[in-house]
Parts: sequence; structure tokens; C-alpha cells
Amino acid sequence: MPTHAVLLPVKPPARGKSRLSAVPPPERAELARAFALDTAEACLATAAVGAVLVVTDDVPFATEATGLGCAAIPDGTSGDLNGSLRLAAAEAVRRWPDLVPVALCGDLPALRPADLDTALGSVPLGSRAFVADAVGTGTTLYTAPGEAFAPSFGVDSARLHAAAATAVAGELASLRHDVDTLEDLLAVRRLGLGPRTALAMLRAGL
Repeated sequence: MPTHAVLLPVKPPARGKSRLSAVPPPERAELARAFALDTAEACLATAAVGAVLVVTDDVPFATEATGLGCAAIPDGTSGDLNGSLRLAAAEAVRRWPDLVPVALCGDLPALRPADLDTALGSVPLGSRAFVADAVGTGTTLYTAPGEAFAPSFGVDSARLHAAAATAVAGELASLRHDVDTLEDLLAVRRLGLGPRTALAMLRAGL
């Protein structure tokens, strides 16, 4: 039975992934779009996920995401990821009161539903938890009940989250490898990319 509603924040692809500076802007925008759509599709295929709420100001991307089966809302607080996620969590609780909100990075192009299911299944309902990234300093997933939902994404987020939430253990390789740089992307390819990301990489000559 589904237990969680995923909150997926997505910058407009034309402005996203600026650290992929070695990739020309059109191809970089296509990669950012592909990352987010592949992430959303993996979430929708996860048994523990009952809904995916995309948080974006990009109308064309929101249209694509809703075509997959997601819901979409605009950023609630421009330039403040954590503020937007808090507002999105409140909206998710309003729409799906039986589901616990869980914020997820939108740049997990190798995400496997089994890894997300394992992570969510290990978190007792009603508790706060997070998944640290592969480096151990960042965060790819944060969950808490609506009234306690207080994410701290940004610099040194794993340490900040650990002050009030439990770190999810386990390999969870596809859930821990987000993509910020070209090196990240080439490394995550070994895990098996989603179809849109694989095609976007091919078009970019990577």
C-alpha cells in the first residue's frame, strides 16, 4: 500500500545544472529535463509512492510531468528551496492526507524503484529520516510528517539533517548518486540510466 507522496523540485531546465559547464547550453537543458523526468517516472513506479508532486515554475516541464501522471505546482518561494518544499509538503498533506511527504532530488537519472522502496520501507511512519548522497555530505531524500517537515537542503545538508533525523542505512546506490557535474554523470552511467537521460547523453555526444 502506498505510504508516501514524493515532492520533486525542478528548476526550469534552461537554468538547471549550471555546473555541467562542459556541455553546451541546449544539450545541458535537455539533460536536466531528462534527469527530472526519469526520476519522476522511477518514483511513479515505486510501490510505496502514492503520488508525485513536481514543484517547478517551468510550465512546459510541468505539462510533461503531468503527462506521466504527476501533479505539479509552482515554486512557492522563489530562490528558497527549503521554503518551497515546506509549502509543497503542506499542499501534499492537503491533497493526500494519508501519505507522508518525502522530498527527493530531481537529478537521480539512474534511480531504481527498488532502492526508493527499500529506503522508504525502512523509515517508521511518523519519523524523520534522510538519505545522504554518495559523498556523505549532501542529501538526496528527506522525509517527515507534515507538521514536522523541516528540510535543510544546501551546503552540508547531511550534517544538518542528522541533527533532527535518522540517516537511512544501506547501499541504495541509485538513490545516493545525484548529478551535479560531468564527472558525476559519467560515474552514474555505470548504474544504468533512465531512457531519457541515455538518449540525451547520446545526443550530446557523451
